[in-house]
Amino acid sequence: MNIEKLRLLYFSPTQTTKKVLNAIAAGLKPEAVIHIDLTLPDSSCSKEPGKEIRIDDGLTIIGAPVYAGRVPPEAAGRIRQFKADGTPAVLVVLYGNREFEDALRELKDLAVEAGFRPIAGGAFIGEHSFADSKFPIARRRPDHKDIEKCSEFGALIREKVQQVDSIDSIPIPDFPGNYPYRDPTLLKDISPETLEDLCTRCETCVSVCPTAAIALRDKMLTESGNCIVCCACVKNCPTGARIMKDPKILGIAEWLWENYSKRKEPEMFLE
Repeated sequence: MNIEKLRLLYFSPTQTTKKVLNAIAAGLKPEAVIHIDLTLPDSSCSKEPGKEIRIDDGLTIIGAPVYAGRVPPEAAGRIRQFKADGTPAVLVVLYGNREFEDALRELKDLAVEAGFRPIAGGAFIGEHSFADSKFPIARRRPDHKDIEKCSEFGALIREKVQQVDSIDSIPIPDFPGNYPYRDPTLLKDISPETLEDLCTRCETCVSVCPTAAIALRDKMLTESGNCIVCCACVKNCPTGARIMKDPKILGIAEWLWENYSKRKEPEMFLE
């Protein structure tokens, strides 16, 4: 079989998941690539919640970050609106150098529930949402070595697909993870803050927030109850005005740096 059409379906607040999917796509060498970005609240599936979106041809790579060992609920909800009929899928999770725990297993279950047929999967490393200059957890990853491995993974999938007459002959990989999934550690009512003396009111933070939790009034306001602590606003602020000061988050960042700073490598699953 040849890969004529490839869809990249992803939730990627800090763009690391998107970067990995693009690198895998480069190795797959499809004739056409279609991006379906689920990140922002104005994406098609967010505008019309409950609307079913069908995918019945080609190959789809489904990607999501790992938050506390799980797929973020916002990503899961948006993925659930897609329906397929045995359409092959590659599943990808991005984690911040600690563990991906149940996320890949959960993403597989989401994909199967939606009608996709997983043929491969991988857990890749991206810069942690809480990383900064003091605690540079997986800083600047995926790096060039990661991108090379992504491309190699794509090439392996391409070779596998070309060797078969039917996708059904490719076995579904056994992905690690627990079921029932572990309960995630929820970070409630926590959000980044704005340093007003540095803020230029450019509203970059507003434009990158996946839950529309930030708004400009007389100053930048953040609805902490809606914040998923992805830190997209922090990493994208051009003046450094968005910062994370919450002591719980800073404590987690320090713990991660002390215990999970040793470089981990991607894990790929392809029967």
